[in-house]
Amino acid sequence: MLVREVLAEIQMVWARQGGKQVRKYRCTSGHRKGRVMASPASCTRPINVSKSLKLKKTKAAKHGKISMTGVRTRRSVPTSVRLKSLNKPKSRRSGRI
Repeated sequence: MLVREVLAEIQMVWARQGGKQVRKYRCTSGHRKGRVMASPASCTRPINVSKSLKLKKTKAAKHGKISMTGVRTRRSVPTSVRLKSLNKPKSRRSGRI
């Protein structure tokens, strides 16, 4: 029953890994809420404080470069453009036409 509850809290999404599109998981609760992770088990892992502080310092120092690189990637790299449409919810019609 616990496994079913955890899986109900996790959404499957498409993500980039290398030059390919792969299925990953979006955490829907906890301190990693909203983050896309490779496995559902990593959503509830304890936080490594030293790594967290190091990343905060890096992002503060390189904020402009990180944001512009991400914007350029999402707009121009074919894999990223494809993921935009893959992760949109599709409307499902019932019945035949």
